[in-house]
Amino acid sequence: MMPEEELDGYRQSGEKVRVIRDGIRENDVRGIVIAWDDEHVLIRRPNRNVAKLSRSYIIQPSKDPRIDPLEPSQAPESEQE
Repeated sequence: MMPEEELDGYRQSGEKVRVIRDGIRENDVRGIVIAWDDEHVLIRRPNRNVAKLSRSYIIQPSKDPRIDPLEPSQAPESEQE
């Protein structure tokens, strides 16, 4: 789960993020972080719709290369423990 400090940094900067839900690139949600609670994060998509997603998904900056959640060698450090 992504720490609140990192989510707050994305919210304040307005940086576009990518939420990786599965191994299919087309299912990724891109947008800006607008709010979150203990279990969910709200992402405003480019078409102005809001998506409510689980915080357990991989969230990374949109400009970074996509992490494939199915390859254990590419999993984020916090999930490898």
